[in-house]
Amino acid sequence: MNVADLKKNSEQKMQKSIDALKNNLAKIRTGRAHAGMLDHIQVEYYGSMTQLTGVANLTLSDARTIIVQPFEKKMTSVIEKAIRDSDLGLNPSTTGDVVRVPMPMLTEERRKEMAKTVKGEGEDAKVAVRNIRRDANAALKDALKAKTLPEDVEKKAQDDVQKMTDKFVAEIDRLVHEKEKELMSL
Repeated sequence: MNVADLKKNSEQKMQKSIDALKNNLAKIRTGRAHAGMLDHIQVEYYGSMTQLTGVANLTLSDARTIIVQPFEKKMTSVIEKAIRDSDLGLNPSTTGDVVRVPMPMLTEERRKEMAKTVKGEGEDAKVAVRNIRRDANAALKDALKAKTLPEDVEKKAQDDVQKMTDKFVAEIDRLVHEKEKELMSL
């Protein structure tokens, strides 16, 4: 067993968990508009589902309004419906061939709800990181039982995996704390 490969592989998987968390946190709106909020929305385009960015330009007209300009005029109503039906709770309006997406103000209650969602996303990411640690430690124990790894190397590798886990959990806590602060400071 190659311990270096195991640690590298575990670190890459943990980094993917962090990247997924960042992506999920970016979808949680804070009252300020940013075009990335609409990235996951898909619209039907010539019979197949296509990401919104593939059929329209997204820009900001101000801090609270996203402008969606379809490449084809006939897509305007389809885009408006897709945004309205999304899980973001947005109410777009069409002006000519442009879809305006205003960001509603967040109430205190909604902010607290969103903060809980942020914590939940953080917990999910921590669970993913801990599962990666568990799998790495199990592989090390199996190698020890199979006598392909000396005990001192296995112990050192487990310590390294634990330090890596602690580092990623701290990063998750930092990201969650930043997002909560952003939510509450609006």
